[in-house]
Amino acid sequence: MKPSYYFSLAFVLVLIFGTNNLQGQTNKAKTSKAAAKKATATSYTPGRDAEFLQYVNSRWVDSVMKTLTPEERIAQLISIPVYSNKNQAHIDSISNIVKTYKVGGMIFFQGGPVRQAKMTNRYQQESKVPLMISIDGEWGLAMRLDSTIRFPYQMALGGIDNERLIYEMGAEIARQCQRLGVHVNFAPTVDINNNANNPVIGFRSFGEEKHNVASKSLAYMKGMQDNRVLASAKHFPGHGDTNVDSHYGLPLINFSRIRLDSIELHPFRALMDKGLGSVMVAHMNIPVLDNTPNLASTLSKPIVTDLLKNELNYNGLVFTDALNMQGVAKFYPPGVVDVKALIAGNDVMLNTMDVKTTIQEVKKAIANKEITQDEIDFRVRKVLAAKQWVGLDKWKPIETKNLIADLNNPHAQYLNRQLTEASLTLLRNKNHILPIQTLDTLKVAALAIGTKKETAFQRDLARYTQVDTFFLQPTNSIEELLAMKEKLKDYDLIIAGVHSLQLKAGSSNFGITAEMNLFLKELIRNKKTIVSVFGNVYSLAEMESLDKADAVIAAYQENATTQDLVSQLIFGGIGATGKLPVTVSNAFKIDDGLLTRGGWRMAYSMPEAVGLKSQDLAGIDSLVHQAIREEAAPGAQVLVAKDGKVIYHKAFGYHTYDKEQPVRVDDIYDLASVTKISTSMAALMRLKGEGRFDENQTLGTYLPMAAGTNKADLNYRDILTHQARLKSWIPFWKETVRKNGNFKWRTFKADSTRRFPIKVANNLYIHRKYAEKIYKEIMESPLNEKPGYVYSDLSFILAPKVVENITGVGFETYLQNMIYKPIGATTLTFNPYKHYPASRVVPTEFEPHFRKQLLHATVHDEGAAMLGGVSGHAGLFGNSNDVAKLMHLYLNDGLYANKRYIGENVVKEYSKCQFCDQGNYRALGFDRPAKPGAQNSNAAPSAPVESFGHSGFTGTYTWVDPVNNLVYVFLSNRVNPTRENNKLSKLNTRTGVLQVVYDAMGKSKEKQPAEASVN
Repeated sequence: MKPSYYFSLAFVLVLIFGTNNLQGQTNKAKTSKAAAKKATATSYTPGRDAEFLQYVNSRWVDSVMKTLTPEERIAQLISIPVYSNKNQAHIDSISNIVKTYKVGGMIFFQGGPVRQAKMTNRYQQESKVPLMISIDGEWGLAMRLDSTIRFPYQMALGGIDNERLIYEMGAEIARQCQRLGVHVNFAPTVDINNNANNPVIGFRSFGEEKHNVASKSLAYMKGMQDNRVLASAKHFPGHGDTNVDSHYGLPLINFSRIRLDSIELHPFRALMDKGLGSVMVAHMNIPVLDNTPNLASTLSKPIVTDLLKNELNYNGLVFTDALNMQGVAKFYPPGVVDVKALIAGNDVMLNTMDVKTTIQEVKKAIANKEITQDEIDFRVRKVLAAKQWVGLDKWKPIETKNLIADLNNPHAQYLNRQLTEASLTLLRNKNHILPIQTLDTLKVAALAIGTKKETAFQRDLARYTQVDTFFLQPTNSIEELLAMKEKLKDYDLIIAGVHSLQLKAGSSNFGITAEMNLFLKELIRNKKTIVSVFGNVYSLAEMESLDKADAVIAAYQENATTQDLVSQLIFGGIGATGKLPVTVSNAFKIDDGLLTRGGWRMAYSMPEAVGLKSQDLAGIDSLVHQAIREEAAPGAQVLVAKDGKVIYHKAFGYHTYDKEQPVRVDDIYDLASVTKISTSMAALMRLKGEGRFDENQTLGTYLPMAAGTNKADLNYRDILTHQARLKSWIPFWKETVRKNGNFKWRTFKADSTRRFPIKVANNLYIHRKYAEKIYKEIMESPLNEKPGYVYSDLSFILAPKVVENITGVGFETYLQNMIYKPIGATTLTFNPYKHYPASRVVPTEFEPHFRKQLLHATVHDEGAAMLGGVSGHAGLFGNSNDVAKLMHLYLNDGLYANKRYIGENVVKEYSKCQFCDQGNYRALGFDRPAKPGAQNSNAAPSAPVESFGHSGFTGTYTWVDPVNNLVYVFLSNRVNPTRENNKLSKLNTRTGVLQVVYDAMGKSKEKQPAEASVN
């Protein structure tokens, strides 16, 4: 708008309303009409006008004003408190107030969004003039409402460098407010928290530095107001340096006017200059501005009218803070306090507790000439103009269908993760301990301080490596502390999370006890210790010797998202970028914050993190649910990662069809033939990189037992592409069974003995030398008469012997030490019954022909079972998360966490098609798309020719796509209760799920959203 507009508007308002009605008049101007006109004309400083003021003289505002009685005009300046978690009597009482007194607005407090929406619809329909609905939503609707997204506290956001994220948060909060029918959000808090003991602001502030507070607040404000929700800067003239909570008493502010001007008022001015829509005035006693005893700033004309409206030229809406707070309520009764606030210059009285009395008291004040009807009318016009600006001139009922889903939309969830990640502040990183670089040399304990329950932080840490969990409660005795010290003595690294801290400053030191302090101090002194503090950042000052820890992370608050992201920061899934927005102590000062690089290991995020949309992956859920519904498998795990980020990771269904135990994402599955690429190929490729294995050599080169047999000269390139003329498989178990169905006495026993030590299944142990018979049978088996592709297990059964012969180390030991443990894939294991409780392992088949029992925590494949569960073709167990780590090692051509485990270009070469010209589309050990683009094949139709992976008989599948930087893992036990069930293959569930990902990628390429600007 041009400056001339403001002059014209002011002039017209003077003509309409007279001389004493405008908010910009100076104290001297009150004595003459001429002075009033001059003051009015000059008070509308272009940069400081809220955008809604353009509607002050609109047709809609005029039309509404004509319908309002003097009492109803007063009521338009009243906003009453409403709760959506109270009973019907409360709901009906509010309705009676709306219909009887025609109040102008309401502020919603605790409750739920659907309940609030229904109440809002009712009250709007009952109201003569559309109601202005407001809420305290500093960190989003979740500040008041359940079932909504809780964005980080402003203190957490104060250390974020990327203010565009804060702008987008404001925009998203505005979108959510609009969806819920809310028009004013009492945010941002622009108080400068330069008092660490502040009991009411603290974590609600962006920090202690005025320019930082101003810029962060401006981003938040613009995000909201660009999306037509009125922002409200609070608490004028600055509530950051108080030691009294104005909810319970009246804070006394004793600093100078110079200090007030230079510090506290700075962010208010900055926001006013950019069109701030409204201001909330605080309840504080400020003698330098008004020395009236026990008078709150809210009720002070020198503060509200003289300072805010006249001196600062502010013309937007002015709200009182809640008038039922003890900072004002204990000095004046309801009604009286409201009229005092109105006389002081406030436009809207918030939390009026007695509407009838308030209207009567205002009428008395008009009669006593303490305030004029013209002044009331002008403030009403401002309120109505704001209502028109937010769209209330065209009010429509709130649609409650899908309301919860809309308020928890994926964009908002991802934005919340981005904000939280950007806020995490690394304050100590001794010897660059973070990100943790070596996993196989560390025995790690995850200690939860302040709780006795397993935390999300502990569970999330376990995604990266094996961690053992411990708990330290605030009230532990010295004896218990000593016992804990003894339990931790053998651990190389302690990752401590400090939990359940009190949020506000006070005499309790945030809940940090002397016992906690003592133990933490001793722990830091004696062990490598990483401390993550999930709570108010000022609590760091209460922890002795914290600055001497190997690493310290400030997470600002405790929720699932902060714990998730801190665990990722520690292991290098994400990096640290946050800075302290306040000085906590001599050790931890404002702007402290170390940087680390992310991308070392897998990160865990959402599809939006890689440019995809969560709703476009909803088809995955549909396909898996269909498979379970049609009993193709009782349950499954699905993991999708792109660009090193796990963007989808879910568990479905149950372990078995009895539906007693739900599948968890960390449950362990029998991987079946995925074992081939996870064990044999992992070992052979590593040896290839070391120059100790060559696929152009023969089997006899690496396996002495092949000498003199028809297998000796088989070329390994042919072996690994399944065209070496080996038989597909041999039913070894049949040689152990008599015609009557009993086992031959020299093969199995029901109990373990020295001669029969190898467990095949429960109550079934095989002779210690039976493996030699299996190898002999393979060596003596005939080759296929015709050359060509025949998928065979036999060479992979021999692979462990090849690896052992080359390395001199047992197959399982070699894999664990050289690959699995270093990359943190700790669940990849043979014979999981040795390492995990049965409840963690998903059963496979109730096998009727050989072992005649439900196979649970022992391998499904008969041959692998007879080899003691350790083989190169089957026998490996693991969860989807750890399979994905190994697949990322392949995706990155042998690199993981910045360390090379397989020689450069080896995976690239081994994953290429070797004999495509001969119709054999396989790579070395890996599956590839049989016929690229074909339906019902071993790969998704859109999988590129460069992609590779493997499937498993039990219902497993994993795929690596280096073109699109994808890793995909599908684990199920489709053979439960019988292997005869092949519905999973008929439904093409495994490849169909991956195709959903490709389809989502296609959609994202078609439509790239434009980025919003903060400027």
